[in-house]
Amino acid sequence: MAATKLQGFEFWRTTLKGARYVVAPMVDQSELAWRLLSRRHGAELCYTPMMHAQVFVRDANYRRDNLYSEVCPEDRPLITQFCANDPEVFVKACLLAQDHCDAIDLNLGCPQMIAKRGHYGVFLQDEWDLLEKMVTLANEKISVPITCKIRVFSEIERTVQYAQMLEKAGCQLLTVHGRTKDQKGPSTGVASWEHIKAVREAVNIPVFANGNIHHLSDVEQCMKETGVQGVMSAEGNLHNPALFEGRSPPVWEMAEEYLEVVHQHPPCTLSYVRAHLFKLWHHTLQIHQDLREELGKVKNVQGLAEVSRQLKIRCQEEIANGGEKARQGGTLPFPHWICQPYIRPVSKDPVANGNGRLGSEVKTVCHKRSLSQDSDGQIDGLSKNQQKKKARNPYKNFCSEQRQKYIKCEQCGNPKGNKCVFNLCRACCKRKALKEVADCLSKVLHTNGHFRSKDRRHLNCSLFLKEKKRRLWGAGLLCRVAKKKPYLRPANKKKRLRWTKEHR
Repeated sequence: MAATKLQGFEFWRTTLKGARYVVAPMVDQSELAWRLLSRRHGAELCYTPMMHAQVFVRDANYRRDNLYSEVCPEDRPLITQFCANDPEVFVKACLLAQDHCDAIDLNLGCPQMIAKRGHYGVFLQDEWDLLEKMVTLANEKISVPITCKIRVFSEIERTVQYAQMLEKAGCQLLTVHGRTKDQKGPSTGVASWEHIKAVREAVNIPVFANGNIHHLSDVEQCMKETGVQGVMSAEGNLHNPALFEGRSPPVWEMAEEYLEVVHQHPPCTLSYVRAHLFKLWHHTLQIHQDLREELGKVKNVQGLAEVSRQLKIRCQEEIANGGEKARQGGTLPFPHWICQPYIRPVSKDPVANGNGRLGSEVKTVCHKRSLSQDSDGQIDGLSKNQQKKKARNPYKNFCSEQRQKYIKCEQCGNPKGNKCVFNLCRACCKRKALKEVADCLSKVLHTNGHFRSKDRRHLNCSLFLKEKKRRLWGAGLLCRVAKKKPYLRPANKKKRLRWTKEHR
């Protein structure tokens, strides 16, 4: 199987058709509709969103929703990406997906906290033995090529050794994101093309570059400086799907075309569509805050389309009133209604310097904002999430000092029952009553010779059960056999006599 499949540059030229413009794998963002839109505007290769290999193997619905239902002849070539940390599970996932894509990619670049908790992505980059085993086993077992997406180390030499190890293990194409695992969020910084260039010169397989791609000119400059075979874009593509065409169309043009593709290829998760519209209209929504809130509230695709239409009308009115020239003088290179990238503010201590060397990284400690501090978009010191809860329950109290204090259970620490004589919670009291035959009388009332539970969740209280069994036995409705288990006797006289003989 491994001898017949294409490898390295032959795989890139034949199967991937020499793709140079690549749409990155993006969780909840690179779904079928967005991939088709990107292909219409110059993208030559797309990745699926990252999928969890273990869940993919275990859950048939997960496989259907994330891959099988999105098979489309127009969506080729396509690479499916998995995150995994177990060689056997990774191979099983690859075998289930190999007939629906052109290659399988192993994610070794995700720097998010969820990847750290799950022990996958970039947090495997120091476990070379495990990675070598995963790539080697997958390369031997599956019928399509195996590729990898990595982040760089601070040292160029170690990054080159890392790439060479993956190539030796059987990786047929390597995507290098020129940032370290600590470069994320506010500390994203600038990607190092020097690292990517060093990897490209050291390996004999195709290399894609990722990082610092906002315009088509960035694509051309990156390929010229690094010598890579292709360039991958993530955030640049989200803000401007026509990036690889080298143009910046009006936002409503891309939004309307995307909604049309969503309508043609259902179903598409509502949260995905909403997220894409937030990205496309990002700069405009900074001005029209009322429509920003409306875009976050609507419950269907038709509502999202209506909000997008209202944004289009407002932008066209602004253009008609001569606002285009006024907007040109702002901080944006184009008016806000034109597709353009979002550039994160550069931190005071840049992570990468001009030589491509990754400098010292200073970790900042994030302190929780107190409720008394007011900021934009907050009311009485409440966050947006707390405001939503307050709207649902006006009496909800967010001040920890004013919340009601509960006495803890002596065994487990949960709040104890208000009238429990043992100072235990409901569950511990139930276990104590059944195990030690020690009845908590606060849970049972004696009324007219009958015991009734004050709380129906405490029907297992031993005192109540004893009295119930005694009354049933006295009424002749309870019978015991050799195993000492209670059985209810039939109400019909003939059936009861026959049943009594059988169980006597």
